[in-house]
Amino acid sequence: MSAAAIPNEPAITVELPTLSLRELWPWILFSILIALLAVYFVGAEQGATSVFSGTAVHEWVHDARHLLGFPCH
Repeated sequence: MSAAAIPNEPAITVELPTLSLRELWPWILFSILIALLAVYFVGAEQGATSVFSGTAVHEWVHDARHLLGFPCH
């Protein structure tokens, strides 16, 4: 007997939630902000545009710079 032939088997229904742009907009902006901060710290946090003095941030993201193709030395 196949699974489709079982008479008292309840049907499984899946309802997908609907999301409006108004609900997603704050999360989209937050994601863009985090992505831009990540790109800044990995790619530009050194030299003239440095927010933090010293090389601590540079050393923490050094391997990510090379992985993403940013030159650093």
